[in-house]
Amino acid sequence: MTVVALMWEARAVDGRGAELLEWARAQQLARDPLRRETFRAAQDRVLVITWWEAAHADAELPELPEPAPDVITRPVHRWRFESLG
Repeated sequence: MTVVALMWEARAVDGRGAELLEWARAQQLARDPLRRETFRAAQDRVLVITWWEAAHADAELPELPEPAPDVITRPVHRWRFESLG
């Protein structure tokens, strides 16, 4: 088994950061990750990191969807990392 971290980052339209943060926190995944953390940053950005135990680094894992297009300034950025222990 390996641990995979999925990072999801979106930037809200000016003044809608709180709405994006609330939306991200409310999203349910198909199953519970080992860990989930939500962050906010300047420019109304929201980052969610989930950690998963998986059979291999490229295993299919539940991810947060795209928010409504009128809430974000650009498509969501997504990254996948494999833990090296």
